[in-house]
Amino acid sequence: MLQSDQDGKMRPNSVLFVCGMNAIRSPMAEAITKKHFGHDIFVQSAGVNAGTTDGFMLQVMDEFGIDMRNHKPSTLEELEDEFFDIIITLSPEAHHRSLDWASERAIDVEYWPTLDPSTVAGSRQQVVDAYCTTRDNLNKRILKRFEHN
Repeated sequence: MLQSDQDGKMRPNSVLFVCGMNAIRSPMAEAITKKHFGHDIFVQSAGVNAGTTDGFMLQVMDEFGIDMRNHKPSTLEELEDEFFDIIITLSPEAHHRSLDWASERAIDVEYWPTLDPSTVAGSRQQVVDAYCTTRDNLNKRILKRFEHN
């Protein structure tokens, strides 16, 4: 049964996070949601394209207490389960593709514009900081969206 969250939105039983590639943002969001709500919400992630696992993502998630070394990037077409209460998209490309994909399945779609830290140029520390910012922003948004009063 769906339950209302603090903003009156229904708390889903299952969530799919989708991004352009299932390499940074969507696997981060999946792992963070599992960390906080893994007993209450079924969570998966996918990409429009699979991509390859990103070393900076592994590092900042490890610093957050989540080991992502076993993450295998996958696409929407590779999902075993296609029944989700909601799809949360993290990039424009993922949003457009997910709207089409969800329309065939009657699934709600929310768009959370999220910085792609792999596009940040600068020193190693500046890049790591961008990854941490993305991770921390996803964490805050996930907690706000799914926690109860």
